Amino acid sequence: MRVLIVTQYFWPESFYLNDVVATLVKSGVEIDVLTGKPNYPEGKVFKGYTACGVQKETWRGINIVRVPIFPRGNSSAWRLVVNYLSFVISGSILGSWLLRKRQYDVVFGYGVSPILQTIPALLLSRIKGCKIVSWVQDLWPESLKATGYVNNQRVLDVVKSLVSWMYRRNDLLLVQSQAFIAPVKQLAPTTPVVYQPNSVDAIFTLPPSDTVTLPEIPALNTGFAVVFAGNIGGAQAVEVIVEAASRLADHPEIRFVLIGQGSRWQWMNEQVKARGLRNLHLPGRFPINTMPGLLRKASVLLVTLADEPIFAQTIPNKIQAYMAVGRPILACLNGEGARVVGEAGAGVPVSAGDTDSLVDAVLQMYHMSPEQRAAMGASGHQYFLEHFEHDKLVNRMLKHLETLVGRERI
Repeated sequence: MRVLIVTQYFWPESFYLNDVVATLVKSGVEIDVLTGKPNYPEGKVFKGYTACGVQKETWRGINIVRVPIFPRGNSSAWRLVVNYLSFVISGSILGSWLLRKRQYDVVFGYGVSPILQTIPALLLSRIKGCKIVSWVQDLWPESLKATGYVNNQRVLDVVKSLVSWMYRRNDLLLVQSQAFIAPVKQLAPTTPVVYQPNSVDAIFTLPPSDTVTLPEIPALNTGFAVVFAGNIGGAQAVEVIVEAASRLADHPEIRFVLIGQGSRWQWMNEQVKARGLRNLHLPGRFPINTMPGLLRKASVLLVTLADEPIFAQTIPNKIQAYMAVGRPILACLNGEGARVVGEAGAGVPVSAGDTDSLVDAVLQMYHMSPEQRAAMGASGHQYFLEHFEHDKLVNRMLKHLETLVGRERI
């Protein structure tokens, strides 16, 4: 089976799609990837690449075609818009030309934001006369409104109509959360919608490696470390973490450690200085191969999301990562993410944005015995193996693609 993956983001940018595609290739699928120049999340084109021109390379048996893209820069609104549109335009025009001699059974669109990147996938599927599948990772236009980028209802209605138009032209829609099924189905009543959750890089499930040198983060070495890992942005409602740290300042052994960066990272640094918070640490981002080891040093792993309806429908990918490493989880969010943590017995879920409940939960887990916390971590790890294990999920996806192609051939 020959598959074309259309995605604005791909290796060496760190997205779970990289591992999915690599595993599909090992399963005998022939894959080309049409993507842009890597520049996420820093906004600068990675070393060895240029924003202009076309570049072709091979990675793990995958043929990659990179089209020009306008770097996202410091994530200002206008740069993001131009960044998104640059991939849509270059992917549609140059992608069609560069892949003109290639034939495919399926075109596969990776539906992270912006959903507009599905447009080149739709165009190429029509040109190639093959099936098209999209893997929906974010709900649009809900994500636009929840993150504050767009509040004009007329604009949101236009985006909703565009998304409906794109969804209805797919042959299959995969969604990363069960809660996505109803809203996606509402926009595309006749298109099959199937639950296809994310997993994480295999390194999160492997035993600690002696070959990986972990960065020194003193706050992880002693006391009770509440560790948050990932994007530090508006969607993560990090204000609640700052407030919780302030209220727990008289418990110096309890430390909040946020590993990562994002649009709210600088604001958090300013709050640390302004409030004199010695229990809130922001060491920055580190290579992904160090993350499993750093997460395993945590007493508790923290995940937060803003109190918005859209975020109650999603499962943040860090939940799978946290479960994979087998540490207890403190989940300050609503909906699907909280349900999964509670159902797994993997930790303590509390309401999104509720500082009082977050503080109480931190203290509750602090006063637990190490054996109780270890039991939560073990329950989460077992749940991960049953519901989110990478190879199982990729095999499920492959069956969906084979069924789709098989029907076409019949």
